Amino acid sequence: MSLTNSPDPEVRARVVKQDLDSVLHPLVQHRALETSQLVITGGQGSTIVDADGTTYLDAMAGLWCVNIGYGRVELAQVAAEQMQQVAYYPHTAMNLPAAQLGEQINSLMGGDYHTYFVNSGSEANEAGFKIARQFVKHEYPGEFRFKTISRYYAYHGTTLSTLAAGGMGDRKGKFEPYSGAFVHVPAPTCYRCPMGLEYPSCGVACAKAIETTILGEGPQTVAEVLVEPIMSGVGVAVPPDEYHPMVEAICRKYDVLLHVDEVINGFGRTGKMFGHQHYNISPDIMAVAKGIVSAYLPIAATVVKNSVFQSFLGEVADERQVMQVNTYGGHPVAAAVAVRNIEIMLEEKLPERAAEMGGYLMAGLKDRLMRHGICGEVRGKGLLIGIELVTDRESKTQLGSALVQGVVNFCRSNGVIVGRSGGGARHSNTIVLSPPLVITRSECDTLIEVLDRALQMTVDKMAGRG
Repeated sequence: MSLTNSPDPEVRARVVKQDLDSVLHPLVQHRALETSQLVITGGQGSTIVDADGTTYLDAMAGLWCVNIGYGRVELAQVAAEQMQQVAYYPHTAMNLPAAQLGEQINSLMGGDYHTYFVNSGSEANEAGFKIARQFVKHEYPGEFRFKTISRYYAYHGTTLSTLAAGGMGDRKGKFEPYSGAFVHVPAPTCYRCPMGLEYPSCGVACAKAIETTILGEGPQTVAEVLVEPIMSGVGVAVPPDEYHPMVEAICRKYDVLLHVDEVINGFGRTGKMFGHQHYNISPDIMAVAKGIVSAYLPIAATVVKNSVFQSFLGEVADERQVMQVNTYGGHPVAAAVAVRNIEIMLEEKLPERAAEMGGYLMAGLKDRLMRHGICGEVRGKGLLIGIELVTDRESKTQLGSALVQGVVNFCRSNGVIVGRSGGGARHSNTIVLSPPLVITRSECDTLIEVLDRALQMTVDKMAGRG
């Protein structure tokens, strides 16, 4: 049995029954799946197709990840060719595709990096924590540097350590307690400043709080600072331009590693190949995933600066090698597909396209949506955009959860898939957009039109007119 783009009610019903009887889904209440059943059978460009023949503009690129768009048959061909040559061997040995991919990433980062391959963004950050801890044991013998400083409302993955590093209480609370190795500081969420300040008179106090925390914890206990260039899950929080350079300067001052999470930001999403490149900073450790292969196969990576890599070199007897292993890390097939994915990005200038189309989309959204009093702010970089919804602009009171979900549902019922921020009670009222980088102007127009109607529907409902 196979699903095609042609509607087939019998096959669809069979898949739904199999799924509901046997599959456990992430982040979805299965009771909801009994009535809301999306069975995806195909996709092309920025469009996905349900088993009933319905098409949707996917303004989330899956889960922030299908950067080059759906339906790239040549990636399937690359995978098939590599499988026939060598499908797998442990990455304790070398293979051609992983070597090529490492060289690509090193080149994109300026030539001063080595890459360790894993399978997902969570694993990339997890490996980064372990590399940071092993590094400081090598370089600071006698000191107990084990802490990671990260931000409230951040999301860095779904393993226990990455949940602990993150700051989303609604996601991490079910798995507490954690080890205590992760210390949190205020996030640069300027629209809702956690310190009650206003930019620029604030002096970017949220960045300065990192230095205060390092001093409070004791520099001899801190291994790294972890940041996402633009915080995605909290509603696309774009920091002031000074923020990341200030954070990097603080890290250098106290010999603390700078760990940058590019899992969502990376590979063209923000209008540059990597989000941190907007701010001219130089990560010591960088996590990448999602766009590295546009989700065509599972692969991710932890990228380390050569000054970090050098700490792991020595004689075999010294046992300085990275004490981390991943069965599928550097998988030849996934790496081969990722190599071609990045080549496509460069050939089609997709980071530049994201900047261009993101500017067009942002301008259109601001023009149309800010006419509605419930649109508090439209923000973002490239094709990573947040639309914060409020009851009124003066108070910035969050729009209620049911009304925000109503916007999401209206969009879907009108052929557009949008996302919603997951920052808990304080930051769950933002519609988030992360479409494929190949989105067209006409598709941007459709997205703007549907969101405009969704907000008008919400205003009418609030006024008792709907």
